[in-house]
Amino acid sequence: MKINTITNWAYGLTVVLTALSGAAFIASINSSAKERDAVQTHLILNELGEELAIGAELRTDEARLYVMRGDPSHLDAFTRADQAEAELEASAQEAGSLGATSEEIAFLQRIVADLDTLEALEQEAVSTYQSGDTTRARDLLFGAQHYQFHLKLIDDVTQFRRMVQNRTDRDLQAAHQRSDWFEFIAQIMLGLTATVFLGVLYFVLRRRVAVPLARMAGIVKRLASQDYEVEVPLDGRRDEIGELNRAVHVFRKNGLEREQLDAERRRDIKIKDLILKLMHRVQACQSLDELGAVIARYAPQIFPDLAGVLYVRGDSQRMLHCASCWQTDPPEPEDIDCEECWALRRGRAHRSNSGAKEDVVCSHLADPSSSALCIPLAAQGETIGLMSFSGVHAETEVTREDRVYLELIAENVALAAVNLNLRNRLSQMVDRDPLTGLLNRRSLDVAFGTYACTPPPFPTACLIIDIDHFKRINDGFGHEAGDEVIKSFAGLLAAAVGDRGTCYRFGGEEFVVLLPGQDGRAAFELAENIRSRTADMALSYRGQSLGRITISAGLAVAPSGGSMETLLSRADSALLQAKSAGRDRTVHETLELALS
Repeated sequence: MKINTITNWAYGLTVVLTALSGAAFIASINSSAKERDAVQTHLILNELGEELAIGAELRTDEARLYVMRGDPSHLDAFTRADQAEAELEASAQEAGSLGATSEEIAFLQRIVADLDTLEALEQEAVSTYQSGDTTRARDLLFGAQHYQFHLKLIDDVTQFRRMVQNRTDRDLQAAHQRSDWFEFIAQIMLGLTATVFLGVLYFVLRRRVAVPLARMAGIVKRLASQDYEVEVPLDGRRDEIGELNRAVHVFRKNGLEREQLDAERRRDIKIKDLILKLMHRVQACQSLDELGAVIARYAPQIFPDLAGVLYVRGDSQRMLHCASCWQTDPPEPEDIDCEECWALRRGRAHRSNSGAKEDVVCSHLADPSSSALCIPLAAQGETIGLMSFSGVHAETEVTREDRVYLELIAENVALAAVNLNLRNRLSQMVDRDPLTGLLNRRSLDVAFGTYACTPPPFPTACLIIDIDHFKRINDGFGHEAGDEVIKSFAGLLAAAVGDRGTCYRFGGEEFVVLLPGQDGRAAFELAENIRSRTADMALSYRGQSLGRITISAGLAVAPSGGSMETLLSRADSALLQAKSAGRDRTVHETLELALS
């Protein structure tokens, strides 16, 4: 039962006892009613201003989410928020019937104009996004113009609420003064009505007002300090206290939603900041191993509940190798076939969820019963790897919001990996001979430059090898046959030297071999082995035998810690001696050893 009803019954009994006392109390009730009307008007107008601001913020959030994610559900939510805002604006236009003054109505019209301006900007952003101009759409929603209009709206709502509060305070003060006057008159006539009136006061003010208000006061204080964890038990009473209880419950619910939204915004900002740092470091990596280490360091910070594995393509076009992993053990085996992953087959992200049985499961997953998201690393028309994400715990899954960021990271990682591969190819083109794959003369100059700065603490042998009578091959069989001879000899040379030294194509049919840590006799034996294996080669081109291929070699040795400035020229001099002596031999410039 309404408190107002109980009070009226009490006043009826008082009127029966004394007409004068009843008249005084009726006047007091009228004054109290004006106070309640003023409070009700204040609540309605204050709530209207707050709902207009909250509705505008909700509409802005949905427009931004739609432009950022492209999810149609956000567009639908934006349309619904816009319709709800239009209904509130219609209510604002009828504020006069709610008890608003002309000045308050004018302020509401300003707020409506601000809302219309923001709506026009957001509608334009949505249309721009739908036409394909994503950058301009985001600029419209996150730009300074939208921010300024949004601040103006908040400021106008704050001023409106302050204006309503000031007017309500004045009305309450006037009503309170009238109520005090009638109460003074009524006190004179309390003789016969004291017992009934005091009983009513005890029942109404203490049991139905004071005790509930005391409980609500503590709750309101905690809510005012933004402690939204306080419990607000719903009161089923159908009086003003019950209405206040329901209003506080709604306020707490709205506060929790705002707090959750703020937490999501802070998390979103943190994720974006970490992703930006990751992208900067990924672009600065010098190798795929370094790239994998950077991702393994930052991925757990961005997504602490997700484990992952980075696979990159090796020499084989079908196999991928595990470059790094985080928050999980290295996969076994570390190499997987491209056909084992549905993401690589389809060329797009693929989610494996065997528990829900929504789609096929990738066979490369260590635990096929877990949920995982595979994203292929592709850029510039080339697929160079794979990133696979799964929950650290069995119940953890990749959310739709996380998937957007994961695909963004994968896209940037793919670009960085492609750039690294391109850089390696360019480096090989600069440092290696395109015909034989051996290091070129530029690389040889770099090596001698390094030795000139820091002479090695061990003897270093140098071989210069020349294919005998190579011009006859070019003249007799053509330059293509000559190229085949050079490539065949280069392969034989690299196989014979192995890891004992480094092979270079010096130019034309001449080759240089640097043998760190090899003395003259060991180098001489190696040269002779190469010479004998070359003579045993049976080469043909287009069905024609190229005949017996022989080589001449010059050998020079630099002592431990000695200068290497003349090593190449001394080996070249030994080669000239070998040619002068009839070719098909090795000459040591110091020992003057020669075998034919």
